[in-house]
Amino acid sequence: MMITGSYVFLLAPETLFSVLLKRPELWFIILFVYTFLSVWPQEIIYRTFFYERYRELVQNKWLFILINAVLFSLAHLFLRSFMVQLFTFVGGLLFAYTYQKTKSTTLVSIEHALYGNWLFTVGMGEMLAFPGVD
Repeated sequence: MMITGSYVFLLAPETLFSVLLKRPELWFIILFVYTFLSVWPQEIIYRTFFYERYRELVQNKWLFILINAVLFSLAHLFLRSFMVQLFTFVGGLLFAYTYQKTKSTTLVSIEHALYGNWLFTVGMGEMLAFPGVD
């Protein structure tokens, strides 16, 4: 949170918390839509289904986590943003690790929603190819 907050503060201070401050109703909509129509389906597909379907094919758990993170990141190519690819790869590593340890779709979805919603809240939505306030 400190890194992303500092990043926005230094590179685009005008966007820092801009949606939250200027359009709180849009911010609430983003939080709801992102959490339930983006995060939850992604976690069902990329963690729950992927682990159930392919876990036996790769015996090394770290390699399996890496494969899962790469595929998760590649699924975001349509956004055409290097930063999105980087964030989704790192997030994919974290989410796959969490799922590997807990086998909980709910827990990993909460983790995913917290990280993603923070990025929208802090003002990184436009940087990540999503619409902002204007």
